[in-house]
Amino acid sequence: MVEQLPSYFPPLGEWARLEPETVGFNKSALDAAIQYAIDTEIDWPEEVGLMVGRNDLPPYNSTLGPTKTRGPAAGVVIKNGYLVAEWGDPDRVDMTFSATKSYLSTMVGLARDREMLDSMNELVNVRIQDGGFDSEHNAAITWEHLLQQTSEWQGTLFDRPDSVDHNRSVANNASMSDSTNDAPAKGVLRELNPPGTFYEYNDVRVNRLGLCALRIWKEPLPDVLRREIMDPIGASDKWIWHGYINSWVDVEGKQMPSVAGGAHWGGGLWISAYDHARFGLLMLNRGKWDGQQLISEDWINDALTPCDVNENYGYMWWLNTNQELYSNAPASSFAAQGAGGNIVYIDPENDLVVVTRWSGERSEVVNRVIAAIKT
Repeated sequence: MVEQLPSYFPPLGEWARLEPETVGFNKSALDAAIQYAIDTEIDWPEEVGLMVGRNDLPPYNSTLGPTKTRGPAAGVVIKNGYLVAEWGDPDRVDMTFSATKSYLSTMVGLARDREMLDSMNELVNVRIQDGGFDSEHNAAITWEHLLQQTSEWQGTLFDRPDSVDHNRSVANNASMSDSTNDAPAKGVLRELNPPGTFYEYNDVRVNRLGLCALRIWKEPLPDVLRREIMDPIGASDKWIWHGYINSWVDVEGKQMPSVAGGAHWGGGLWISAYDHARFGLLMLNRGKWDGQQLISEDWINDALTPCDVNENYGYMWWLNTNQELYSNAPASSFAAQGAGGNIVYIDPENDLVVVTRWSGERSEVVNRVIAAIKT
C-alpha cells in the first residue's frame, strides 16, 4: 500500500529511509534497476585525470585544474523526499564534470534574485567591463546567451581560446563525451554566428560566465553557494569547487579564484551523491526548502525554459523536452549532466530524484527506475 506522506526535507547529517513499496515502487524491479547501474559502470580508468582534455588539440589538451581518482559506480534514488535506494559509496566526494554547470547557473539566478542583475536579456557589458565584452561581436552578448551556450563569445580565457571547443558536439550518451560525426573536427576555427543564433557546448565560454558571476558577486562563488544554498539544505562540508592554477583574478583589489564550470581541464565541483541529491531535491521543490524559498520560482521557470535553438537545453540544465534524453521519462523532467555518467535527474511528475556516478548507461538507469514505479 502506498502511504500519503508529508513533504520531507532531510536535516543536516540525516536522511530518512523508506522501503520502496511505501512510496510506490516495485521493489524487485527497483533492485534490478540498481543492479543494472552497478553492472554498467563506465569504462573509464580510476585515474580520471587521464580523461581530462583528451579530445583537445595540443597544446590545449593539458590539465589546468586538480583531478582525483574516482570511486566505483554509485548513486541514490529519492522518492517523495525519502531515500529509497542507494548503491556504491554515495558519501564519497568525486569529480562531477559538467553537472557543475547547473550550480553555476544557480549562482547567476541568485544574483538576479538579489537584484544584482536586472534581466537575463541585459547586455553583459553593462556591468562587466573587464575587456572581455568590448569587441563589436562580444558587445551583443546577453546573460541569457551565456547561460544557454549560444553566446559565440570570442576570446581567450585562462590560456584557452574559445576556438578550442569550436565544432564540439556533446553526444547524448552515457559518458557525455564529445561525439564524432561528419562536422568539421573539434578545435578547428570556424566563422562565428551572431550571439543567440547558434548553440555550441563550449567550456571556455562557460568559464567566461563563471568569471562574470564572480565579478557580480565580488566574492568567490563557492562561498556564495555554501552560504545561500548548500548550508541551508543541510549539505555536508566535504564538497569543494575548484578553479585552475591560472584562474586567480583581481576583483576590486583582491585576488580571488574564478571557478571552472566543469572538469574539461580539471577542477570543477567535487561532491558526493548525497549532496547532489539535496540540490536536486531543492530544484524538485521549485527552489523551496522546508518552507524557505532559497531561489525564486521565477528563476526556476526561466532556467527550465527551452532555448530557441536547442529545445533540450535551458539555463545550463538539460531538458527532456522531446523525450530524447530519457525516453521513459516525462517531458517535464530535467537534469544536471556531466561526463562520466554523472547526473542529477529531477522528475517533478514522479516526485523523483536520481543521482548516478560513473554510469555507463545513465539514461537507461533512469528509464528502469521510472519503470519500477507502480502504476
